[in-house]
Amino acid sequence: MKTLLSLGHGFSGQATEAALGPDWRVLGTSRRPGTAVLWPGQAAEALAQATHLIAWAPPGPEGDPMLPHLAELPAPKLRWIGYASASSLYGDHGGAWIDEGTADAPATGRGLARAQAEHDWQAFAEARRLPLALLRIAGIYGPGRSALDALRQGRAHRVWKEGQVFNRIHVADLGRIAAAAAEAELAGPLICADGEPAPMADVTLFAAQLLGIEPPPLIPYEDADLSPMARSFYEDNKRLRSRRLGPELKLSLTYPDYRAGLTAIFEAGF
Repeated sequence: MKTLLSLGHGFSGQATEAALGPDWRVLGTSRRPGTAVLWPGQAAEALAQATHLIAWAPPGPEGDPMLPHLAELPAPKLRWIGYASASSLYGDHGGAWIDEGTADAPATGRGLARAQAEHDWQAFAEARRLPLALLRIAGIYGPGRSALDALRQGRAHRVWKEGQVFNRIHVADLGRIAAAAAEAELAGPLICADGEPAPMADVTLFAAQLLGIEPPPLIPYEDADLSPMARSFYEDNKRLRSRRLGPELKLSLTYPDYRAGLTAIFEAGF
């Protein structure tokens, strides 16, 4: 039996667990009660059993939060590592299409932090002579975490910046991609994104139409009251597509665009 150690086992990790076959066992670490393993108390025991590992936690001010706990621990059965990174590694491309062959060019604080975390995980993997998949993930949404929820909770905005587009990925598709990457023991960068980059304002408008409510007014980016973190997302503009998803993992997306994803969430009652 293959054993996946899912570090930071939350929204995406649970979707990955759901996508794995019956010949897999999952050990999920979290600071939240109710998961199979609580971090960091049983980390050594879990790592000793793991054949595969995915790290989901984002980097903090001191870098990756998981690696310091793992650096000296034995991992006798480990065959593959996946790191859940972000598409901010590619930087700004003025709205052009890019894929896994595009050079990294992080420019924002988020992108630079991800670059450092990837470098540190690469060093960890190379020291153990293991393949490392770098999952370059677009904006994740799904049941309970979508534009539908933002509208219902009164926190949705429709910010417009000329020519600006974003990709996103339904969490169920992300789980299928991560599971397939683990199964194939894929190495290198892998873009995890839908097939239709679009302005966030369009996504919010479609969600409002599903709910049968008036959408928020359109606000020019220059006039929007955004946090520094939210504003940083508008600094990069690119269209993402994977050249590895179909040819290497034999996967197609269940939700190839935001309309399919939001419609499914709405019809499921979320």
